[in-house]
Amino acid sequence: LISNLQRQRYNLFLKHRLGIDRQHQSKDSVFFRDGIRRIDFVLSYVDDPGKEAERKVERRKEFEKNLEQSGLHLETEDKKESEDGKTYFVKIHAPWEVLSIYAEVLNIKVPIKENDMPPAMENPFHCMLGAFRLPDRVMHPEPDYFTAPFSKQRQELYLIHDESSFFSPSTRNRIVYYILSRCPYGTEEGKKKFGIKRLLNNGTYAAAFPLHDCQYWKKSKDPKCDSERYTLYQEWARFVRFYKEQPLNLIRKYYGEKIGIYFAWLGFYTEMLFFAALVGFICFLYGLITMDENMSSKEICDPAIGGQIIMCPLCDRNCEYWKLNTTCESSEYSHLFDNVATLFFAIFMGIWVTLFLEFWKRRQARLEYEWDLVDFEEEQQQLQLRPEYEAKCTSKRKNPVTQDMEPYLPLTSKAARFCFSGSTVLFWILLIIASMIAVIVYRLSVYAAFASIMENNQSLEPISGLLTPQLATSVTASCLNFVLIMILNFLYERVAIWITDMEIPRTHLEYENRLTMKMFLFQFVNYYSSCFYVAFFKGKFVGYPAEYTYMFGNWRNEECDPAGCLIELTTQLTIIMAGKQIWGNIQEAIYPWIWNWWRRRKTRGNPENLYSRWEQDHDLQCFGNLGLFYEYLEMVIQFGFITLFVASFPLAPLLALMNNILEIRVDSWKLTTQYRRPVAAKAHSIGVWQEILNGMAILSVVTNAFIVAFTSDMIPRLVFYYAYSTNEATPMAGYINSSLSVFDTSEFKNGSEPLENPMGYTTCRYRDYRYPPDHEKKYSHTMQFWHILAAKMAFIIIMEHVVFLVKFFVAWLIPDVPSEVKARIKREKYLTQKILHEYELDKLKEKLSCTMNCVDVEKEVKATAGKVQLSQAMA
Repeated sequence: LISNLQRQRYNLFLKHRLGIDRQHQSKDSVFFRDGIRRIDFVLSYVDDPGKEAERKVERRKEFEKNLEQSGLHLETEDKKESEDGKTYFVKIHAPWEVLSIYAEVLNIKVPIKENDMPPAMENPFHCMLGAFRLPDRVMHPEPDYFTAPFSKQRQELYLIHDESSFFSPSTRNRIVYYILSRCPYGTEEGKKKFGIKRLLNNGTYAAAFPLHDCQYWKKSKDPKCDSERYTLYQEWARFVRFYKEQPLNLIRKYYGEKIGIYFAWLGFYTEMLFFAALVGFICFLYGLITMDENMSSKEICDPAIGGQIIMCPLCDRNCEYWKLNTTCESSEYSHLFDNVATLFFAIFMGIWVTLFLEFWKRRQARLEYEWDLVDFEEEQQQLQLRPEYEAKCTSKRKNPVTQDMEPYLPLTSKAARFCFSGSTVLFWILLIIASMIAVIVYRLSVYAAFASIMENNQSLEPISGLLTPQLATSVTASCLNFVLIMILNFLYERVAIWITDMEIPRTHLEYENRLTMKMFLFQFVNYYSSCFYVAFFKGKFVGYPAEYTYMFGNWRNEECDPAGCLIELTTQLTIIMAGKQIWGNIQEAIYPWIWNWWRRRKTRGNPENLYSRWEQDHDLQCFGNLGLFYEYLEMVIQFGFITLFVASFPLAPLLALMNNILEIRVDSWKLTTQYRRPVAAKAHSIGVWQEILNGMAILSVVTNAFIVAFTSDMIPRLVFYYAYSTNEATPMAGYINSSLSVFDTSEFKNGSEPLENPMGYTTCRYRDYRYPPDHEKKYSHTMQFWHILAAKMAFIIIMEHVVFLVKFFVAWLIPDVPSEVKARIKREKYLTQKILHEYELDKLKEKLSCTMNCVDVEKEVKATAGKVQLSQAMA
């Protein structure tokens, strides 16, 4: 009896919840209650009990009234119908009349004829790559059409089979967002206020978003819904599909060209990384195979050589004399990355980065043709004035082109804002440098502590050969530096957005470019400064035992390991690069999943017809206007790691490849399952990031040349081999002794001698090329030092010129646009012009038949016929 009573109550509750829809239509729908009009956008808000409640109500009332006056259809879901009982939802539908007007305003291209041109030549390896292919229905969800900009006056020219489905959902939500971003909602403080962004910022609306077309784990029951989200999840967003190609055309159709071009670039970058990773792994294997043949590490590990060489203390007072063979293991591992293959790989990567950028231009040109972006300059929505600019700029002047009055920012205000912005960026860059100096001070101050602990701790004796004080200091400093990098990034992101808003950029494109340059400049210094320090400064300005160089007069500058600083640069690079990738994936995948789970924890048991499509999407996270910006920034910083310092770590491209395989699926998964559907936007390229990549490609040649010359021990070894070796059987024998100078321990100054000298050492060795204490030029640089320096400078000049010559030759040799694409573009333009001219001719003939005696119309017909003939002659 009780269960029957509960069931009756539940049925009454269910009827009440569905009473608004007489047909009991499922609320998991993307249509209005009539089941005909498609929901193109959704606004949500809650009642505000605060002081501004009445003002917000007035804003919404005025805003929604103006939306209806612009032709949009609105339908409101009362808060009683929402799952939480608090949120109102305003569903927006754009009818054909509105879509046709704004499609012309936004210059949207639509199909006029099915493409009858023969397909491009098939890849000869296509049959071998079948396992990596996706079904054709997924890769090509739409037929290929000739297109032309939409015009209301030529509607019969276009292939309009059904007005309700002629414009894709992504195009529809782009048009609606264009209207929302410019719709006024009243006047406040004497200024005209407009735009959904302002209403979101001041809390009038809680969210504004287009709907996903279905749940990602199952298809929609509505036959009018394509369930593209489900297809994307099944074929693209699951990690088990990591080896499959990306359905770029479907991504573009569902999310728009801007997101499509990002995934196209990321996929192409990952494909090209495969070749760099393969060559880098081969170079690593070469170092591994030849490790036992390395004469330098053999001499260091030999008890009769390295065991007899007493090295000078690595810090003042608290450090002791030590034997060279205590660095045996680290010298052996350094050969993995410091060998002749390093030089080859540095040159290879200089050429690889050029091939990557040039082939990407060709791939981008092909996408521009396939996605109808050939004549695309920048979307009007990007080039038109930002609502914030129009609202904040009270001064107006006449535009010399349009002759219309438009707002502008006075020069004095602009200069003041730029000065403040520049000084803020400079302050944060100086803050990064200060944090790097703090890490250096940490390295200098804790080395003695590590040396003392490891010497007196018997439990560490089994690993003392591998975990040396130098390595312990380097690893802990790198971890500390990584934590500081993450903290500074977190803080600066908010500062960069704030100062960019303060500059009041004129257009959306200008806003994105300014923010991009600020963020990239900061992150460039933040991520790479410590690597630059280890590569180009550490161990270069040490002095010698009698005249050590001190930082701030207190801390003695760091020395490199006798086997070189390259292994420390490798350690630094590995920790920062790997740490950033791991943390980035945690942020991108785990955080949004936990957040969404927490928000939806109460609704998991609700039936589909109670938990509506707009409520489900409302509970997801917002992708935001800067969502792609952070994705690009992450990948460009990674690109810097694998190009700027790759000579020190040939496995960096392999780490990047494994990360990117995961990155593509993580990005696609979170975009498809964890985020609301982003507003579609057009883009024909990766924008300013292309110029940043070009700049980093040029800089990478210089940095790798300097790493090979000054951080690696390759040049000193080659100079010794060709100029100073005296052993014909084993030419590198004696190199370690040659690279170490002698110091008289009685000549320590300023209390820098060690506290204890139980063995009574009278001399010690240090890493430099100086005359011994009994020479007339004692402690001056030897001729070998100058020969090595000259060889380093000559190597840098030769390597840079050779690599730059090859780079520019390759760039000249490879055209940016494939010849086949050029031909197809010309052919399509010709056919499109012909179709349009013939249409005009038919219309004029029709007009002429109605007005037989009109001479002007006859002339117009002749002129139009002449256009058709001219276009045929130009083909």
